[in-house]
Amino acid sequence: MIEIRFHGRGGQGTVVATILLAKAFFQAGYQVQSFPFFGVERRGAPVEAYVRLDKNKILLRTNVTAPNHVAVQDQTLLNSINVTRGLKPDGWILINSPSTPANLKPFAGFQLAHVDANRIALNHKLGTRTHPIVNTTMIGAFARMLEMPSMEAIAAAIREDIQVEAQRNIEAAHEAFEAVCLMGRIG
Repeated sequence: MIEIRFHGRGGQGTVVATILLAKAFFQAGYQVQSFPFFGVERRGAPVEAYVRLDKNKILLRTNVTAPNHVAVQDQTLLNSINVTRGLKPDGWILINSPSTPANLKPFAGFQLAHVDANRIALNHKLGTRTHPIVNTTMIGAFARMLEMPSMEAIAAAIREDIQVEAQRNIEAAHEAFEAVCLMGRIG
């Protein structure tokens, strides 16, 4: 079983990202679960959402406490949340950032990747300058990082669920797939 935790802020599409990723994995033949966890529901508040996938039926019905991988849709969360909490050794951490984080110490023992999802989303007119919508961009980068699901499955999930600007979202996901920087294990 693979468990994934997404960190974001309300309004960034964090929950939608996990739903789209789950649908893409489902199309790739996996059993999936996707669910959010948040407290006060307001724009800008920290949000967590999860994806659980397996080739076999998933009987587990709990929150994800020990994820295999983590995605961080807003790099400012690195200053206030321990995004590595419970992360399994050698798990991947994908960060929405134009560059490598200055302090790599918190990521020691994990694999790190980053993508400038804000820039890509804005280039494709997804959201506004102050509130880019990075969910589809992040799942494109995530697919490259894990080498699954396929971009065809990601595009199909986006087409199915996003009625407005589906093509822009697909293009952003493709661009992020190509642009993500896979740093690998941090010593």
